[in-house]
Formats: sequence, C-alpha cells, structure tokens
Amino acid sequence: MTTEDQHAAGSTNAAPGQLGTSLKPRHITMISIAGVIGAGLFVGSATAIEKAGPAVLISYALAGTLVILVMRMLGEMATANPDTGSFSVYSHRAMGRWAGFSVGWLYWWFWVLVIPVEATAAAEIFSKLIGGEQWIWALAVTLLLTATNLVSVGNYGEFEFWFALIKVVAIVAFIAIGVVAILGLFPGSETSGVSHLWEPDGFFANGYTAIISAMLVTMFSFMGTEIVTIAAAESPNPEKGIRKAVNSVIWRISIFYIGSIFVVVALVPYNQLDDGSYQTVLEAIGIPASAQIMDVVVLTAVASCLNSALYTASRMLFSLGERGEAPSAVTKLTGNGVPWVSVIASMALGFLAVVGNYVLPDKIFGYLLATSGAVALFVYLSIAVSQFVLGRTMRARGDKPAVTMWLFPYLTVAVIVFIVAVLLLMAFDSDQRDAITLSTISAVVIVAIGVWRQKKYGNTDASPAATQKSRTQ
Repeated sequence: MTTEDQHAAGSTNAAPGQLGTSLKPRHITMISIAGVIGAGLFVGSATAIEKAGPAVLISYALAGTLVILVMRMLGEMATANPDTGSFSVYSHRAMGRWAGFSVGWLYWWFWVLVIPVEATAAAEIFSKLIGGEQWIWALAVTLLLTATNLVSVGNYGEFEFWFALIKVVAIVAFIAIGVVAILGLFPGSETSGVSHLWEPDGFFANGYTAIISAMLVTMFSFMGTEIVTIAAAESPNPEKGIRKAVNSVIWRISIFYIGSIFVVVALVPYNQLDDGSYQTVLEAIGIPASAQIMDVVVLTAVASCLNSALYTASRMLFSLGERGEAPSAVTKLTGNGVPWVSVIASMALGFLAVVGNYVLPDKIFGYLLATSGAVALFVYLSIAVSQFVLGRTMRARGDKPAVTMWLFPYLTVAVIVFIVAVLLLMAFDSDQRDAITLSTISAVVIVAIGVWRQKKYGNTDASPAATQKSRTQ
C-alpha cells in the first residue's frame, strides 16, 4: 500500500456534515481509466459498425475527440474548484441558478434510468448462465450494489476498482490476441490480416453520411468519463486525481476504443457481427468458450455501470440538496459521510423503472428511456458554455489551474458549435429522432422549472461548501 493509500485509508470518517474522503489514489486512477469502458463498447459497438462499416473508426475518432476536449474543459474548472456537484455547480456559476438546477436534475435522471437498463442486462446474463427468474436477479444485483454504496465511498471505490481492472485486462487481452491474429501468428485462427478494412464493400461501405449516423450511436458509449471529477471530490487530493485523469484521457480512448474497434473491423467483415463484435472476433480467431467469456466480461461492465449509476446519481442529488434545489432530507449523511437518503432515493426510483421494464409494454418503456437519450450532449454543451464563461473570468484574474483548456477560447467555441450541429443532425436521423425529441421535451420542462425557481428565490451562489473552497484556493 502506498503512502497516499495509507493516508486515504485513515480518512474513512468524514468531518461532520461533509462527504467522506476515503477514495484512495488507486480507486481514482482506476475509475478514470475504466470509466470510459462502458457496457456500450462491448454491446453497442456492433450497431455502429453495421451502420458505417470500417469507417466507424472515423466515427469513434470524432466522438472521442469531442470527449477529450470536453474533459479538458471540465478538468480546468474541476481542478480550480473540486466539487461533488461538478459541472452542475459550474453551470450555476457561469449561467445562473436555472442552469445548475437543470443540468443537475437532467444528469440525475439520466443515471437513474441507467439503473434499470443495466440491472435488466445483468439479470439476463445471470439467468442464462445460472437460471432463475430475471426479476430476482435484477433485485439481487441492485440491492447488493446499493448496500456497498451505503457502507462508505471507499466500498464503492473498491468494487469499482476490481470491476474496472477486469474490464481493462479484458480489453488489453482482446487487443493483444487480435494483433497476434492480424499478424497470422495465432494457431488455428480462421482470420488474419487487415483486408476486411476494405472488404467486402470498401472502407466507406455505406457512404460518408453513415459516419455521422454511427457517431451518434458511439457518442453515448463515452458517457461516464466525467464521473472521475465527481468522485475525486471524495478523495484526499482531488486536484491530483482530476489532473491525472484528464491528462490520460487521450491514450485511454485511443487504446480502449479505437484500438479494439480496429481489431474488430480488421478481422471480421462489418456485416457479419451477429453475436456482437467482440464475440464474433474471438470465435473467428478460435478462442474456446468465447460466448461464456464475453458473458462474464459484459456482466462485469454492466455491474460497473450499475455501481457507478447509483454512486453518481446519489452524489448529484446530494449536491442539488446542498444548494437548495432538492429536498433537504437528501443531504443526510452517515457517520462515514455517505448521503444515505440520496442513495436510497436514487435506487428506489431506479428499481421502480426496473419493474416498469417488465410490466410496461416495450414501446412505453422505450419512450421513458428516450427522455434521457440526448442528455449526454446537453451535459457536454453545458460544460463547454460554462468553461467559456468561467475560463474568461479565470484568465482575467490571472488564475492558473492545474489543467488548462487548449487554444482557449477558439477550441471551446468550436466544441459548442459541433455539439449544436450534432443535436440538429439527430433531429434528421430516424434512429435518433425519438431520443432528441423526448429529451428536448424533458429538458424544456426542467429548464422552465429552473427559470421559475430562479425568479422566485433569486440567483444565489452555489453550495456553501463549494463557495468556501473557491475562497480558500
């Protein structure tokens, strides 16, 4: 155990009225490394590849570049003022109380709806591997991870550390096996080389516009990268953790996403991914028990997402409560600094949605999920606008945070324009139309409530804790 780990381990009890700080440096490091590896990479990548063919590499590169720039902007604000409310607090400071309220509640709603999706996916895998009723497995997984989240933030970090480690090892092993197969060195492999990058229909198999369609699919698989800026606020040295995470995001996306997708499109025709991209590749290479291996890997990714969903939703709800934007009860803490009411409230609503997934017709539940379909882009847009406003203020004061946005303000403006363009493109994409329409409706309703609250209660500053931090830094 490192000195920093030992220091963090001795800080499990929070100061009265404050969140815990027992996330260790290795927790923050692994959360940042694997936060970008969601279940969507293993499950959803096949859809993106089918849309764009081998040119999906450009789709992932475009989406990945956007995430890198957004994380750079978020890193600048978070290292200047770490806060568990993260971009919700920064939106409040940059644009007003209505913005902090709206971004916080939209983000909470997004992660609450992740709970039924991941719980159902985990239940399906358990039922297939072991047997039993799916709803029992969904309840068991949700209750287990809720219990670990309630004990201490260190428990969340420990579970996430091991989930993340398995995901990282799986991706690295997949890429290594893929490279050996590409070089023709894997015994018994039915595939080798990189000819499928242009076969059977060329690199741009479905045309240039398909790159954009695939990018709209890939965009949401990156959601979760920003969690490290929330989690770092519950560590002894948030600035160091955030700086390290932001500086490493380029290689993380390059290796885990672009590297692994390159292996897929190089070894298997883009239109033959019936069992999912990674499983199809492993079967073509000749790896025994490929289906079972991928079930375990996907189950780990799903559990990781569910674990993070509970954690992130509860911390955002806690932050909203601290700022008077949610009932004060959600700010109640255990002796270890865990916002237990926020955890239980987020879990309860999430599990109601799990029940809804089994009770409601698929179309109705699909519409419910679609209400948060574009929230990732709304959050990215709020981060960019907030950094544009706060970045100008920081530079005018001569402040120099540990992380600074490149080519400010030009790249920040370019990101804002790009996100707005992507949102408009979603409106013209038949596969994304429900998501953008229903997400916009839910956003308009929440923004309207936020504007009303600001007019009624005024545009007070962010949470007292955040304000104190900004004064002492």
